[in-house]
Amino acid sequence: MSEYTDMCKTRMGKCIDALKANFARVRTGRANPHILDTIKVDYYGVPTPIVQLAGVKVPEASMLVIEPWDKSSLRSIERAIMDSDLGITPSNDGIVIRLPFPKPTEERRRELVKDCNKYAEQAKISIRNVRRDINEEVELMEEEGEITEDDLSREKKGIQKQTDAFIAQVDELLKTKTAEVMEI
Repeated sequence: MSEYTDMCKTRMGKCIDALKANFARVRTGRANPHILDTIKVDYYGVPTPIVQLAGVKVPEASMLVIEPWDKSSLRSIERAIMDSDLGITPSNDGIVIRLPFPKPTEERRRELVKDCNKYAEQAKISIRNVRRDINEEVELMEEEGEITEDDLSREKKGIQKQTDAFIAQVDELLKTKTAEVMEI
């Protein structure tokens, strides 16, 4: 493998990582602590992620329990969750915050699948952009006489092979996530 195929693999791998992170934030009927990753709590004037202020547990499949280390931050965490676009109403008993995850309706599950499709398409576009950028670099090397036309052809075939493999991986991840979302 050449350095360009390795570069391709590394950069396309980052696209897959971003897709997995996006999929982790899609709310299914199951409790998933990653949906809290983007929520920031105003903690003494500093926007702080919930995971830095509290322990997040999943005691059962449809419930998240958030236990703040500093009990004075309980109200701030609850307010941040209510202000977010999660669509979940937290319940606070003075010690912990419980987030019940109701099963989404059929219509809501279809909306979530559309969101997943958008994330997958964004990942595919990013992968194709990586392919284009690396192909341009290789073509430039050929124009400058650093590599031969045969080397250019070989590099482009290797880059395309990587692209096809990563696009297939995106499709597989999408298929898995769609099945998870549509599961009742």
